[in-house]
Amino acid sequence: MATGQDTQTKAGTGRTRGRPRSFDRATALEKALLAFWQNGYEATSVSDLTRVMGIGAPSLYAAFGDKRSLFDEVVRLYGSTHGALTERALDEEPTARAGVSRMLREAAAVYTDPAHPHGCMIVHAATNCTNPEVEALLRELRNANIARIESRIRADVAAGLLPADTDASALARHTGAMIQGMSQQARDGARREELEALAEIALAVWPHD
Repeated sequence: MATGQDTQTKAGTGRTRGRPRSFDRATALEKALLAFWQNGYEATSVSDLTRVMGIGAPSLYAAFGDKRSLFDEVVRLYGSTHGALTERALDEEPTARAGVSRMLREAAAVYTDPAHPHGCMIVHAATNCTNPEVEALLRELRNANIARIESRIRADVAAGLLPADTDASALARHTGAMIQGMSQQARDGARREELEALAEIALAVWPHD
C-alpha cells in the first residue's frame, strides 16, 4: 500500500514529465533559419524543424506558431543578420557605386562561408515554393532590395555623382541579377574569389561622370 509520501512523489513525478521541455528560443530559431536556408521553405517539413531545433511539435507551435509563422520570424532574423549586407553597404558608403561594390564583395564572402549554407536564403527559400504567400513575401523582399539600390543611384544622379542620363532602373536590376546569380553559383560550388571576379566585371559597366 502506498503511503501519502509515495503518492505525492508519484504525482509530482507525473507533473514533471508532463511539463514542456525548456529550450533556448534564440538558438532554436537560428537552427530553423539554417534548415530553411539549406532546404528552402517547401522542402523543410515540421518534422525536419523539430529535429534540428531539438524540440517537440507542441513546443514549436507554442513558441513560434505554425511553420509559416516560424518562417516569417526566420526571415526577419536573416534580414537583421546574414542578409543585412545590402542595406548596410548602401547606408554606410559615400556613393551608390561604393555601396554596390561593398555589397557584391560581401556577398561573395557571405555566400561561400562554410559556417552556414551557401547562397542567399531569400533567393533559395523560394525554390519550388507552392505557397503563394511565402512566394510573394520573398519576391517583395528581393524587389525591395532592387528598389533600395535604384533609389541610391537616383540620389547620386541628382547630386551630380553619376551622369544625368544614367538608367537607374536598369543599373539597379543589373545589380540585383548579379546578387541573385552569385547566390545560385555559390550553391553550385563557386569559390569566393570566383564570385569576387564577377563583382569586378559587374562594376565595370557602371557609368563615370
